[in-house]
Amino acid sequence: METEPIYKKSASILIVVTLSVYILYIMSDIIIPFAFAGLLATLLNSLQNKFMNLKVPKVPAIILTIVIAVLVVAAILYFLSVQLIQFTEMLPQLRLKYKEVLLDLETSVYHTFNISIAKQTQYLNELMSKSKNLIGSTVSSALGVFSVLFLIPIYIFLLLFYKTLILNFLYEAFTREHSEHVASVLKETKLAIQSYVVGLLIETIIVAILNSSALLLLNVDYAILLGVLGALLNLLPYIGGLVAIILPVLIATVTQDGFTIQLYIVGAYAIIQFIDNNFLVPLIVSSKVQINALVSILAVLCGGALWGVSGMFLSIPFIAVLKIVFDRIDGLKPWGKLFGDQVPTRHKGEIWRFRRKATIKSS
Repeated sequence: METEPIYKKSASILIVVTLSVYILYIMSDIIIPFAFAGLLATLLNSLQNKFMNLKVPKVPAIILTIVIAVLVVAAILYFLSVQLIQFTEMLPQLRLKYKEVLLDLETSVYHTFNISIAKQTQYLNELMSKSKNLIGSTVSSALGVFSVLFLIPIYIFLLLFYKTLILNFLYEAFTREHSEHVASVLKETKLAIQSYVVGLLIETIIVAILNSSALLLLNVDYAILLGVLGALLNLLPYIGGLVAIILPVLIATVTQDGFTIQLYIVGAYAIIQFIDNNFLVPLIVSSKVQINALVSILAVLCGGALWGVSGMFLSIPFIAVLKIVFDRIDGLKPWGKLFGDQVPTRHKGEIWRFRRKATIKSS
């Protein structure tokens, strides 16, 4: 039987991937909330099962599960809103202090680099106009996400309600001889998603405690608010960690004299980032998903380019699910190994070369 030429096979794969990415892009408003609902439904499935084991009927069990999840999110939002209210009460004083610091900085730049204050103001206005456009797009995106939050609980309810129907479809879509593979993929997918989300929650709580403790020791205003916001921003790889450091530095600059505290903040956050990247993420998050760093970075960047912030968050669970599927299909196992975090000591080219030399010597 004649095999298909490699260029035809490559072209077919490229067309399928391109169409898939295009569909994901144009249908992002539908797919993103459904994807988040799928993650949360998988996470909340265990809680629903516990209620049903206590003889609670199916629909009340689902409603109780969603109500508990909503109450937890509402408690977090309430805590942040209280902190934000306290912060907004100090905004007039912060603005005055900001103008004083900015004037001192402009004078210093004028004496050091001989750039006039008018020229500095022009540069600053240009930068602020660009920032306003970025902030505007971010706020509009945030408002879009806020409107989607009303859909997510409905999606979660329907996914939990029709769980058995969906599972039966997945089993019946494949032949009986593949039923064990389907069961294995579904089980590992559920465990991977649950472990990943729980790991992120644990990591966020630990980072929030470390951030807040460091800022409290340094006597930075609004330490708890800034610490929690920094931990939430840390969920966004690369960008979030940078913004998390900038916020307390700015607050310290406009509320305290000198620049010593700012250096201490940068040092403390650098230590926390080191602990997070080298201990918390590998032990709590990455070990649950088992995706190597190179694929993780590429996935996050591609997810951000495709779906923005939501894509950055969803990219790792998506890649984890793909790896589980690839590991179960013979033709795709090399891709599963490529995504994994197990690095062989020698590549197969060296092994084959060694065996060939050994065969030549023996003959």
